[in-house]
Amino acid sequence: MRNDNPIWPFVDAKGPAFTGLADRVFDTPELAYGEVQSCAAHTQMLREQGFRVTESVADIPTAVMGEAGEGGPIIAILGEYDALPSLSQEAGLAEPKQIAEHGFGHGCGHNLLGSAALSAATAVKDWLEAEGISGRVRYYGCPAEEGGAAKTYMVRDGQFDDVDIAITWHPASFNAVDDMRSLANTRIDFTFHGKAAHAAVAPELGRSALDAIELMNIGVNYMREHMPDGSRIHYAYLDAGGIAPNVVQSKATVRHLIRSPSLQGLASLVERVRAIADGAALMSGTSVTSKVFSAVSNLTRNRPLSEAMQAEFEALGPVPFDADDAAFATRIRESLSREDIADTFERLAMKPDYDKPLCDFIAPLDRPFMGGMGSTDVGDVSWAVPTVQARVATCAVGTALHSWQQTAQGKAPAAHKGMLHASKVMAATARAALLDGSLIAVAKQAHADHLAEYPYVCPIPAGTTPPIGK
Repeated sequence: MRNDNPIWPFVDAKGPAFTGLADRVFDTPELAYGEVQSCAAHTQMLREQGFRVTESVADIPTAVMGEAGEGGPIIAILGEYDALPSLSQEAGLAEPKQIAEHGFGHGCGHNLLGSAALSAATAVKDWLEAEGISGRVRYYGCPAEEGGAAKTYMVRDGQFDDVDIAITWHPASFNAVDDMRSLANTRIDFTFHGKAAHAAVAPELGRSALDAIELMNIGVNYMREHMPDGSRIHYAYLDAGGIAPNVVQSKATVRHLIRSPSLQGLASLVERVRAIADGAALMSGTSVTSKVFSAVSNLTRNRPLSEAMQAEFEALGPVPFDADDAAFATRIRESLSREDIADTFERLAMKPDYDKPLCDFIAPLDRPFMGGMGSTDVGDVSWAVPTVQARVATCAVGTALHSWQQTAQGKAPAAHKGMLHASKVMAATARAALLDGSLIAVAKQAHADHLAEYPYVCPIPAGTTPPIGK
């Protein structure tokens, strides 16, 4: 049931400005730590809306923070704007069509994510000014969520130390308060150093770095059977040692992405993978060095904030899609399999409805966990401060993130409606916290109780710097 919330009109009043921002970011897709134009667009909007702006947050050139208000609690609203490689796609089409071959694209909806978050922060700012209420709202423009772990570096740098609560969202094919489950992970580059030699004339003089990587990968593959459920390890060759098979490769690099449902489990897996790398070097007569590229923690749930956001979401209701939105979603779904469509419902522990093109309901807060998790650097923010996240429908049921279908829907009217709906959910949750000091207090106590049992250790080693330009 819809109830009037005095903060919703502040979102509606500036809706076209923020959907325009989302479209501009969509049109200039940039990868992790290279979001120069996207960050500039968000920075300009912050200035236009009257925020006090801090650029290069945590010495990251494409991170920005805007603050408004005076005194009172500090509410952080998190935005992102990085794109993905090889997901260039013309918007508005229900078939794959690249704008640029092997180009970048917003296949995770971050053009919408950052714009809605900034819209919500602006609504809170305008509401605070109109009501004369003490309190501060901060918009954090966060780059490099896709593998770059910018928020982890920002947390390590103390950028959230004085924040009371953090609020964010993510585009999805369904409506729900996030269950705050994700995998902690780290990306480590292992470089093996051997000795070059002529592979035919004197192979005995060589020590192959490529052989060492292959031995390492075999060792990791044998380890998979003996890992806890839910853990994952992936790898990619960054440097296979060259293109000449008649030369024994003297140097080669592999990146291993190690995931675990918990920080503690991640530390154990990393130790084992490092031991395998050392063993591969010993067997191949090479040496190995390693460097952490990035790392993120698993999300931690804050029950009081989740309940507060659920109440605001239910008061607002589902996204008001219309017949035209449903028609485009139906065309998109023609490219999806029944398994794709079923996945949306299975994530919510619901029976699949293959005739529903767009989500018209809000999932219950307490629902069975059905497995299947990714990773996000929002996790580290959730260890630093009480954090809550919404999932809001912006695309057809069954749309997978990191797909051309997601990119194709990134500028659609349904996406714009979903992002402004997300803005209202976040702004209303912030308003509830600012009006009810006890909500912040119980959220902080729940957070402190969690840390008392599971202390936070930043997964990025001291001295490691963001992989800017790498």
